[in-house]
Amino acid sequence: MKRIYLDYAATTPAAPAVVEAMLPFFSGVFGNPSSTHAFGKEARDAVEKARETLAHFIGAKPQEIVFTSGGTESNNTALKGIALANRNRGNHIITSSIEHHSITESCAFLEKNGFSVTYLPVDREGFVSPDEVRKHISRKTILLSLMHANNEIGTLQPIAEIASIAKAEGIYFHTDAVQTFGHLPVEVESLHLDLLSVSAHKLYGPKGVGALYVRSGTRISPFLHGGTQERGRRASTHNVPGIVGFGKAVEIARADAFNEGKRLVPMRDRLIRGILERVRHACLNGHPSKRLPGNVNVSFRGVEGELVLLSLDKKGIACSTGSACSAESTGPSHVLLALGLPHDLVAGSLRLTLGKFTREEEIDSVLEVLPAVVEEIRSLSFFEA
Repeated sequence: MKRIYLDYAATTPAAPAVVEAMLPFFSGVFGNPSSTHAFGKEARDAVEKARETLAHFIGAKPQEIVFTSGGTESNNTALKGIALANRNRGNHIITSSIEHHSITESCAFLEKNGFSVTYLPVDREGFVSPDEVRKHISRKTILLSLMHANNEIGTLQPIAEIASIAKAEGIYFHTDAVQTFGHLPVEVESLHLDLLSVSAHKLYGPKGVGALYVRSGTRISPFLHGGTQERGRRASTHNVPGIVGFGKAVEIARADAFNEGKRLVPMRDRLIRGILERVRHACLNGHPSKRLPGNVNVSFRGVEGELVLLSLDKKGIACSTGSACSAESTGPSHVLLALGLPHDLVAGSLRLTLGKFTREEEIDSVLEVLPAVVEEIRSLSFFEA
C-alpha cells in the first residue's frame, strides 16, 4: 500500500543533506564547544557557523541568537524570561486565545505567580484585531506575544502592524514563528520583533533543536540555570549535531527562496476546493488565502474527526485532527472553539498539511478516498442532513 504523508505541520523528514552534515559531529568532531582545546574549538566553530547562518536568514546579529531544544523551550524562555526580568515595570502580558500550548501553559504558570494575562479573542477566520490589542494595553503591560501563523488553522496574523503598536508603547513583542520560519519571509526588522521562536524539525531539520532570537538590549532572565553557555542566557551543553543540522536546513531554505510555498498554494487550494465540492456539510477553518501555503483545516458535520483520521490511516493517508502536541488530549481544540464553531464541527475537524514531497497525484488520491470515508462514518452514526 502506497503511503501518503499530509502531516507536515506536525514534523518534517530531515533532508538528506541535513543528515549528511550532522553525521561527523556524532563521533568524528565530538568535542564540547565549551572546552578550550582544539577538539572544543572545532565543535565551537561549527556552532558559530550555524548561528551566523540563522542570524543572516532573519536579518539579526549572531549574538542575538540563542540555541534551544525547540519551539516549546523558546516560547517558555521568551514569556517567563521577559516576565521575571521585567516584573518591576509591570505584571501584565497580552496574548491570543489560539496560541500554541507552550504559550498558553506558560501564561497559566505566570498567572499562578502574580502575573495578569489577557487572552485576546479572534474572529471566525482566526484573526486578532489590532484595535483589540490597543484596547487592552495598560501601563502594567510588559509583553505582547502573538503567533505568526496558527499551527492548526494556518491563519497568518498581521504581525508587523500589531508589533508596531507594541513598539510605540514600549512593550516587548514576541512571535512564535515555528510554522512560518523557512516557509515564508520572517525578518526581524520589518516585523518589528524583539523576540522570535523557531524550530528545526518543521524545516526539514532534526528534532530537539530550535532557537530564540533576542534583540540586543532586551531584558530577559535565563530559563535554564547552570553553566554560562549562550552568553549566560541558556545553560546546557550544546547539541552540536542538531545545531549543525539546523544550520544546514536554513541554508537549504535560503537557497530555495520560498519556492516550496509557491508550489504548495495551488495544491492546497485544489484540495480545499475539492473537499468542499465533494463532501456534504463541510466547511473550511481559517482564512481562505491568508494562511500557511500547505495548511488545510476542514470540519465535517455529523462525524468525529478522530474516526476520519483512523480510517484514512488504514488507507495509507496520514493527517491529524489538530496540533501534534495535543494529540493525546481528549478535549476539543481550543483554537476551533475560539473561532466560535459549534461543538459538532469542532469534533469533526481534520488537518491536512502539505510539504516538500507532496505531489499532485497524492491530492487526487485524497479527494478520491476522503468523501467516501466521511459518508461511511456518517451512515454508521445515522447522520441526517
